[in-house]
Amino acid sequence: MAWFDRLGGEWGSRSGGPKSAGGNGGRRRSEDEGTGTAVITRVKPQTKRPNLYRVLLLNDDYTPMEFVVHVLERFFGKDREDATRIMLHVHQHGVGECGIYTYEVAETKVTQVMDFSRKHQHPLQCVMEKK
Repeated sequence: MAWFDRLGGEWGSRSGGPKSAGGNGGRRRSEDEGTGTAVITRVKPQTKRPNLYRVLLLNDDYTPMEFVVHVLERFFGKDREDATRIMLHVHQHGVGECGIYTYEVAETKVTQVMDFSRKHQHPLQCVMEKK
């Protein structure tokens, strides 16, 4: 007479070997395999817009106005008229917005402007802030 014990989720014989589960190649049949119905739902992924950052130039008493215009043209793609308008705004109000970008682009522009200013020995400050 054989007795059964439960080993690792399978029924085994007294000799300890697992019993084969019928004609399914030794696989156990799951409880809901082939029975009932299933509902498959597609989840549409929600994409989130990236945070945007304002790149700002800060006024100082030493950086020439023409240098600021050159920076705006070179690094921010402004034409001469827009660059002059922004430079005058920075001069009169102490700060001016150069553009609005994603974090990585804003960070790169700030670094480029700061490196270029230092290379030309100007104290021009460029910062970014979350919009």
